[in-house]
Amino acid sequence: MKLLLTSLLGIQLAMAQTTHFLRPESLQKGDTLAIVAPAGVIKNEASILQAVALAESWGLQVLLSPSVFEKHAHFAGTDTARLEAVQWALDLPEVKAIWCARGGYGTVRIVDDLNFEAFRKSPKWIIGYSDITVLHSHLHNLGFETLHAMMPVNMEFPELERQESVASLKKALFGEEITYAFPSSPHNRKGRVSGVLVGGNLTLLEGLLGSDSEVLTQGKILFLEEIGEYKYHIDRLLRSLKRADALKNCKALLVGGMSQIKKNDPAYGQLVEELILEVVEDTSYPVIFDVPAGHDPENRALFMGRNVEIDATSDQVLLKFVD
Repeated sequence: MKLLLTSLLGIQLAMAQTTHFLRPESLQKGDTLAIVAPAGVIKNEASILQAVALAESWGLQVLLSPSVFEKHAHFAGTDTARLEAVQWALDLPEVKAIWCARGGYGTVRIVDDLNFEAFRKSPKWIIGYSDITVLHSHLHNLGFETLHAMMPVNMEFPELERQESVASLKKALFGEEITYAFPSSPHNRKGRVSGVLVGGNLTLLEGLLGSDSEVLTQGKILFLEEIGEYKYHIDRLLRSLKRADALKNCKALLVGGMSQIKKNDPAYGQLVEELILEVVEDTSYPVIFDVPAGHDPENRALFMGRNVEIDATSDQVLLKFVD
């Protein structure tokens, strides 16, 4: 047993120290993109059809999984149906990117039954956020880049409000340089740093602790975002990550949208920024707030598993993805 535990710890340490992730090929006009629904039920089919039209306007061929509009309780079909849909897209050699229709909840129920053998031989972009954090983190531990970006369901947002999200997704998929400059929050811990970006939705990252999909943050830059939680719950989630040493040896912490925060009664007494800084007060790495990614209409594409350079001054934050 001791030998087995030592072996497992060695494997985990090796994965945590990975600094170069395998990158799927950039898309070209004529390539095929598949839309699948691995989690929550699709409430607005029109948004998915709008996403199909958007991808086709970029010159892509689009395949909808046969079960994308299925409904089973909370989910877009049974666990079996959703598993088969994702596996179908993973295995089809002509599919170069898999665009997850929406998040919600459900990916964790199928991830352990997915077979990534075909994916390993021919990596393809996995695109999404929120519940898709499960796939991001799982694939990072297998050594692959993924794409944290808007999903088809986000076509429900007004066109002007999602403009940056759409533009950044297209640039990312077609291999263009991704650089963002945005105003610096007064709460930022400034600095210059570079490293591999990992992370995603805070609730999902906490839920993955102790599993094969656990986020491995040692020597990496951690990105977090959240929606619809009380401040005390955000604090509790962060404390869980801290107790698991996931916040200890990061190179930086990036905080995206902390959206639709619920009001405590009595009032919590701290800003979200203040409670986050309190959790990491025993660290010295840069902490950057207001990264334009998360559950808001402006959800710019982030290459997860890729090196990113960050320069945070009093005036602005420059974020640039590099090879």
